[in-house]
Amino acid sequence: MSFTRRQLGGLALGALAARAQQGERKIGYAMVGLGRISMQHLAPGLKASKTARVTALVSGHREKAEKMAAEYGIPAKNIYSYQNYDAIAENKDIDAVYVALPNSMHAEYTIRAAKAGKHVLCEKPMATTVADAQAMIDACRQANRQLMIAYRCQFEPTTLRARELVRSGKLGKIQAIESANGFNIRAGEWRLNMKLAGGGPLMDMGIYSLNACRFLTGEEPANIQASWSVVDGDGRFNEVEENLAWTMKFPSGTVVSCNTTYGADMPGFYRVHGSKGIMHVEPAFGYEGLRLMARVQGEPAIDEPNLQKDPLQFTREADHLAESILRGGELRASGEEGMRDMKIMMEIYRACGRRVG
Repeated sequence: MSFTRRQLGGLALGALAARAQQGERKIGYAMVGLGRISMQHLAPGLKASKTARVTALVSGHREKAEKMAAEYGIPAKNIYSYQNYDAIAENKDIDAVYVALPNSMHAEYTIRAAKAGKHVLCEKPMATTVADAQAMIDACRQANRQLMIAYRCQFEPTTLRARELVRSGKLGKIQAIESANGFNIRAGEWRLNMKLAGGGPLMDMGIYSLNACRFLTGEEPANIQASWSVVDGDGRFNEVEENLAWTMKFPSGTVVSCNTTYGADMPGFYRVHGSKGIMHVEPAFGYEGLRLMARVQGEPAIDEPNLQKDPLQFTREADHLAESILRGGELRASGEEGMRDMKIMMEIYRACGRRVG
């Protein structure tokens, strides 16, 4: 009896699910890139997971990888360099990879992971060009592997509560949304390099506002206008924008105004104005300390601080992919979701006259 690649993949997933239900193993993640977000947030988050764990490391710095391996009980055979990365195909301890590299490297390491038969959790933005994003989707589809983009906010309670208030109609018809997110970046950061980052704060911080507005409303923008500027002539912004502002109009008539910056501390927030009430979430995009406040006509004021601590958001997003691998089901933050943001960000750049990939 012969099987197609898809059928074999299905059999493998079924076997994984059966073993997990018997308590024999968890989904194994390889950390690709041992920077702050992977080793200070995602990896600690996996320590609290019931469905996943860190089983391998990929780094260009062997000494650093060995130190991390000792902390997580990872054997030396499960430490890889970028040169022998493709050898993960032979390692049964690895079911998925977490790609936490500079933006322009996401496509290469996602595609190589798919060809090695591994599922992928990729940081946002998923790529620096629409073409690369499509190549990532195609590679994972051809390999019958899952591709998830790390939109951790889509899994945490404050964001889900905000979406419920918007979509339930409790705030009435949504008239306008305002959002902002940014920080004052240090000189020398790779995010200031156009080749590595693909853009400035829009790609890094503005994407939170963009995705939040789409996630809250369930709508896609029908009209986009934008402008950018460089205020600080200190050499940091020779390649990428310092500030960017844009507006969007959704098909319902809701108008959206967003700002992002690398030139000032700009705590992430969003404010939703409805015909029956107003909702304000701030902080909105951090790892902990989120807070939702709302006033609805004829009802007591809502004030809901989120007391959950970092790295629980990372636990949730990693568990979502692990559970999808084990039991099937549609991913909430799929490659297609990442692609939608990529296309809109390219439209924003075109609208303000910035060159795009």
